[in-house]
Amino acid sequence: MIYNDLIQKKKKMAVIGLGYVGLPIALEFARKIPVIGFDIREDRVHLMKQRIDPSNELGPEAFDGCDIKFTSSLEDIREASFYVVAVPTPVDEHKKPDLRPVISATETVGKVLSEGDYVVYESTVYPGCTEEDCIPLLSKLSGLKYIDQFKVGFSPERINPGDREHTLTKIAKVTSGCDEESAGEIAKTYELVIEAGVHRASSIKVAEAAKIIENAQRDINIAFMNELSMIFNKMGINTYEVLEAAGTKWNFLKFQPGLVGGHCIGVDPYYLTYKSAKFGHHAQIINSGRAINDGMAAYVARQVTLKLSSIFPNLKDCRVLVMGATFKENVSDIRNSKVADVVSELKEFGVKVEVVDPHASPDEIRKEYGFELSPSIQGPYHGIVVAVNHREYAMLDEEYFRSITVPGAVFADLKGIFRGRISPLNYWSL
Repeated sequence: MIYNDLIQKKKKMAVIGLGYVGLPIALEFARKIPVIGFDIREDRVHLMKQRIDPSNELGPEAFDGCDIKFTSSLEDIREASFYVVAVPTPVDEHKKPDLRPVISATETVGKVLSEGDYVVYESTVYPGCTEEDCIPLLSKLSGLKYIDQFKVGFSPERINPGDREHTLTKIAKVTSGCDEESAGEIAKTYELVIEAGVHRASSIKVAEAAKIIENAQRDINIAFMNELSMIFNKMGINTYEVLEAAGTKWNFLKFQPGLVGGHCIGVDPYYLTYKSAKFGHHAQIINSGRAINDGMAAYVARQVTLKLSSIFPNLKDCRVLVMGATFKENVSDIRNSKVADVVSELKEFGVKVEVVDPHASPDEIRKEYGFELSPSIQGPYHGIVVAVNHREYAMLDEEYFRSITVPGAVFADLKGIFRGRISPLNYWSL
């Protein structure tokens, strides 16, 4: 049995893809069993060999006591018998699933797969992807017969970037396998590191579907909050005050409006709508939620420029400082950041925009979005958009913002963290 061979260190695990999901998985397992960490980017592998997390999520101490070998060599992962695939699953410019990373990872594993090996996918995909797109490729490249000669499972990742409380080991894990034997072996293997326990899904498709609806559910609820914010804005009501009042009821769901980006909530629903369309079903609620959330950047920019133009006669003379460029607070990840869309929309109106962020990489911002991060804050500004509530910004006060703005400046507080604290400026929030 693969589980016994792993804990007795007769066999090794290989984690394919060492990003914000793969690296924590690899390191946790490496405290229990031998692990090979594989990534196609040699620059990232070089950093990890020096105990540096390229995603800036883990400190050097996370590498302590780990039996792990980092590599970008295909030959090195031939030593493994249990493969965990943890690569991104983005969408393309048409909002269609882009399976190239997961297919590439599958090809990598297929070339080294041996009889008796296990492959577990953690990448978020639509129900059926593992069995319809990945397994046939594994069989073709390895020459092995599925189930009889190799086993496959699916265990969706649930890592929340920037969350120091709900870490990998403290979040319940869903696991699944292609048959009864593999389901048991995979569950026992994950139980080595998951303190919160494991839920054994009845099939691979069920596990895939469970993950995809987690993020679709959040997307829909946030879209509802965003639509409410548009309605209440027209009525002159503060949305956060409404939510605070409604939240006094025990069963009120406490979601908030905001920009929805990143590589999960802003992406995963498209995988479900894509697959549902294949079955002839138009996912009305999911698509509507996506339309609202994808339009929020334009809405924010429009509201800011309307307020600026009502105070200052010439928009082209206005300087606006956008604070925050990552997709969420206290992380360095800029993938699918909707702040970039806010910046683009503001520039379309002719506004001079400067962007700062204490966590984002200037090089990555330049490469991904084509604009520069300002090295410092140099006021005075006619408007400020606090787009991401980084801890560094939450500590600032009214006196500071007054010192970097002109009289009557617009203050857009997208997450409402300064509500009731910014009185002299023209305050607005979602």
